Amino acid sequence: MVQPRSPVEAEGSGGMGGYRWVADGGRRAVAGGLRGRLDALRELIALSRSRLDGRALEGAGRVLETADERYRLSGEHTVVAIAGATGSGKSSLFNALAGANRSQVGPRRPTTAEPVACVWPGGRAGAEGLLHRLGVPAHRRHAPADGSSELHGLILIDLPDHDSSATEHRAQVDRMLELVDAVIWVVDPEKYADAVLHERYLRPLAGYAEVMFVVLNQVDRLPGDAADQVVDDLRRLLDEDGLALGEHGEPGAAVLALSAATGKGVGELREALGQFVAERGAADRRLAADVDAAAERLRSVYVAQSRVGLTEQARAEFDDRLAEAVGAVATGRAAERDWLRYAERACGSPWVRMRGWRGSRWRAGGSGAVTGTGALGGGATGAGPAHGGRGADGWGCAGRTGTGAGTGRAEVRGMGAGRAEVRGTGAGQSDAGRGGTGSTGVGRAGVGRAGPGRAVPWRGGRWRGSVGRQAGSERRPSAAGASGSAVEGGEPAVDGRAAARPVVEQAVRTVAGEAAYGLPAPWAQAVREAADRGAYGLPEVLDTVAADAEASLRGGPAVKPRWWTVAAWLQGMLCVLQVVGLLWLLGAVTGAGGAAAWISGLLPVLLGAVGGPALAWLCRVVARGPARRYGQDAERRLRSAAAGCGRARVLEPVAAELLRYREVREQYAVASGG
Repeated sequence: MVQPRSPVEAEGSGGMGGYRWVADGGRRAVAGGLRGRLDALRELIALSRSRLDGRALEGAGRVLETADERYRLSGEHTVVAIAGATGSGKSSLFNALAGANRSQVGPRRPTTAEPVACVWPGGRAGAEGLLHRLGVPAHRRHAPADGSSELHGLILIDLPDHDSSATEHRAQVDRMLELVDAVIWVVDPEKYADAVLHERYLRPLAGYAEVMFVVLNQVDRLPGDAADQVVDDLRRLLDEDGLALGEHGEPGAAVLALSAATGKGVGELREALGQFVAERGAADRRLAADVDAAAERLRSVYVAQSRVGLTEQARAEFDDRLAEAVGAVATGRAAERDWLRYAERACGSPWVRMRGWRGSRWRAGGSGAVTGTGALGGGATGAGPAHGGRGADGWGCAGRTGTGAGTGRAEVRGMGAGRAEVRGTGAGQSDAGRGGTGSTGVGRAGVGRAGPGRAVPWRGGRWRGSVGRQAGSERRPSAAGASGSAVEGGEPAVDGRAAARPVVEQAVRTVAGEAAYGLPAPWAQAVREAADRGAYGLPEVLDTVAADAEASLRGGPAVKPRWWTVAAWLQGMLCVLQVVGLLWLLGAVTGAGGAAAWISGLLPVLLGAVGGPALAWLCRVVARGPARRYGQDAERRLRSAAAGCGRARVLEPVAAELLRYREVREQYAVASGG
């Protein structure tokens, strides 16, 4: 009967059947290395179920089941099967070792139809559980005639012929070979080189050499030194099969020559079996070979062809592509121009500011202005309210929608940080996907150039097609709010999503390809799928980030430099001098003063007229450095926001898959004994 598990044994099993073989119970601890390998194989299967086909893990699962079952049974006994071809003398050798005729011997083939067992009693009961697991019928279980103690704990099994004409016999042999602890292969001088034996059994089982004996039987039929020649040739064939031979103290299969009929060499085999059984290590060696075979079958799905991971260069290139998609460079340059324009207004003469104010009032009185905010999927914003969310830095990831009025003759005019103003003369609508004459928006796929009276939609890094007059040397493509719209020139405006979405998709494909390079096929596919899931909706999120960046830049610099105030005060003083000088000259004209009055009035006028433009020019020169830094800061913030979205949606899921692969790779290394 099977001995029940003790609490100590249950605690040591760890849920995997690794029993603690205590001294007084006839059980010993599972070898530490094997225990760790079995644990690693179990963890490997658990981590891989959602990534690999169940059929790929089926063999490894069977190994764990076999290990659990074997360690639940007797550790005192060693199960050794005798296998061989028809007429090789298996049953004769079985009887010679048992000391009596326990297995039928005769000329009829096949002779052995059922497995026959001979059990050398151990110190404790437990053989019955092993025999039941093997499926040996009760009436086929025997005890040795002499009961010699040298084979203490041996369970010897005589198997049917592996080349039997009966299919069920061959199937029974294959099943039992997976369950026994060791095998004695019996060959004869006529069929020791049989292709079926070597190709179907010995070659595939080369990894089990440490639990294998190869016996050349019937050497009494060979004259002279022919037996030595046959043994040498047999060793050569085994070496070609990849079977390690136990020579010079090296672990491997033992090759023996004997005659079961005459008893020659049987004692040597009995002695080798006695030493083998006394070590009580056959079960561990067999299971270790099972784990080796399972690990080798899984090698192609766990071992990468090269070093895997996402390099810093790949991450940087991904960030650069996202920055290109949101137009970070164009936004920075537009912010730089805005800063210069605000500085020019702040430091210009009052006459210039007054002229600009009157012009803006005249433009504002014509019609409503529509400002585009979409680039990768946002709408246009205008007179109506805009809705969107912002992150902690003010540049959020929520979508924006809006409408604006304006039809009739449309003119595209630059509005600073990449914005465009559409002025119309009649009533109408500018809406995504609707025909009309209104057009507005900001695209974020790159930077283009257009001369006076010509604006070219962005396509793959170039502006093409005349859509009206565009001021400035650098503009970005139309947003979703201009989709389907047409402006003066008769050509439709371009949806910025069509220009920027391919950039984002290409960036995701590239970084996924870099991350998946060298990975085994299932894990490479998992990495690509993670990147694809993260890329879904990424263009819209980037559009919102770009729109928030534009909105934050619309009001100009948050903190005005102090020297703007000083320059404005000086401009005011120069303007006062001009006014005083003009009044003085007016008095001279009316005859209120003499010739000296003309000189006194002319000097302030000239000083104000020359000093104002000179001061404005000096301020423009001084403003270039701060404006450049302001633009670079805007570009850096937009680039960082876009990179953050890409990192959260794409890079982090990809990195999680790579980390999972590293974990299973580490477990595989332990399971494979590497």
